[in-house]
Amino acid sequence: MGNRLSKIYTRTGDNGTTGLGNGTRTEKDSLRVEAIGAVDELNSTIGVLLAEPMPENLAAILTAIQHDLFDLGGEISTPGISLVHNERIDWMEQTLDGLNVPLPPLEEFILPGGTRAAALCHLARTVCRRAERRVISLRYNAVVNDAAIHYLNRLSDLLFVVGRTFNRLAERTDVLWQHER
Repeated sequence: MGNRLSKIYTRTGDNGTTGLGNGTRTEKDSLRVEAIGAVDELNSTIGVLLAEPMPENLAAILTAIQHDLFDLGGEISTPGISLVHNERIDWMEQTLDGLNVPLPPLEEFILPGGTRAAALCHLARTVCRRAERRVISLRYNAVVNDAAIHYLNRLSDLLFVVGRTFNRLAERTDVLWQHER
């Protein structure tokens, strides 16, 4: 692949613009850049989660998601291309269903917490919801691949279930919301 980034700073963004994947420039506070940034922040949050000890299967799932999110960021930064496809959403739904089977049914709302890994999953879930909102905002002004929005919507559900899975594996109960406290 060679050296793609031979120089890290270019000074081209000093005027408040940034380059998109198609070579055009846009304002750094544009809806498109906000969406790219939210997806990047989500990917970084999952990277922090992956620094925690975890079973190989969960690490593989989260790493695959990081690759998908990198594709999604590329898709958003290059108007007119689609890199996230329905097959990835199908994979995520199957993964979610498989992880959900051994979990006890929810009878109450749960609070973010339990193990550190579970809490980090919930943090990633909230960042995911923000990324989803930013991509939806972009959709009002530009063409956005529907699969991108569907992917983020499913991902927040998956992160919720992965968080519950971390608690189950550590033999910790989910932190239940106490309505009548």
